[in-house]
Amino acid sequence: MSPASRRRLAYLLLALTPGFWSINYIVARASYGVIEPHMLALLRWTFALVLMLPFARRSLSRVPIAWREEWKQMLVLGALGMWICGAVVYLAARTTNATNMSLLYALSPVLIAAFSTWMFAERLSARQILGVALAFGGMLFVVGKGSLTNLTQVQITIGDGWTVVAMLSWTIYSLLLRKWHSRLDSFARVVVITAAGLLVLVPFTIAEAMLAGLPDLTSAKVWLLVLTAAVIPGIGAYQAYSFLQRELGAARTGLALYLGPLWAAFFSWLLLGEPPSWYHFGGALLILPGLWFATRPAQAPQRG
Repeated sequence: MSPASRRRLAYLLLALTPGFWSINYIVARASYGVIEPHMLALLRWTFALVLMLPFARRSLSRVPIAWREEWKQMLVLGALGMWICGAVVYLAARTTNATNMSLLYALSPVLIAAFSTWMFAERLSARQILGVALAFGGMLFVVGKGSLTNLTQVQITIGDGWTVVAMLSWTIYSLLLRKWHSRLDSFARVVVITAAGLLVLVPFTIAEAMLAGLPDLTSAKVWLLVLTAAVIPGIGAYQAYSFLQRELGAARTGLALYLGPLWAAFFSWLLLGEPPSWYHFGGALLILPGLWFATRPAQAPQRG
């Protein structure tokens, strides 16, 4: 694939990836009372690993020593991305809703952009800073439902607190994914990170099963939730995000999360019969131009 084609694909995925993650919030809400958080995360990533591994075998065989040299980094990334951003999100969904989760996750781009300027010297131009401000303002517009009074009266639940923990974990995951270079390509790297994440999840899942018991493994709903989480927000979102990190950098890739609330509103309407409100459209009028400004190159290429 040519650099130009990769860049076009990156901008397409920048719009679609938050939609992949929004499906996970719907799964999280639907899983309550059906399957415990750690068991859902373990089965989700096990299936994702099984589905991804055949496509990564060639890459892994070309650099067989890479994952052995990087195993400590992979273990940290697996804990952040597959355990905390996996099981903890499902735990959060018990006491908060999908829209709240997507809104709190939308705070992550600000942190990623701020730390990227320090860690990677990813300086944003004045136009890009304007874009970040517009997107952030649009997110706050949705949170407050178009009213400053509503914004000041937002109530925080225990689930929101768990979501903040997961959001901070995602921020660190995003930064470390960029900071720690790998000899593996982006697809194979996610495969190894997934395997490492499963190692972290196993003891917590065993402890959870001893306390809460096992789910009904004959239930079609259990496996529908597991497979949906594995394929769309699992393989789809994580592979896309890893590709975007390499193509666009940490700061601009993180901006995709601003679209999360809009995707969550869309899926709530499509799957739960809850139509979007006027303030979702108002937020979109700020977020979408903001993303356009923020993802434009800082300087136009010179013509020879």
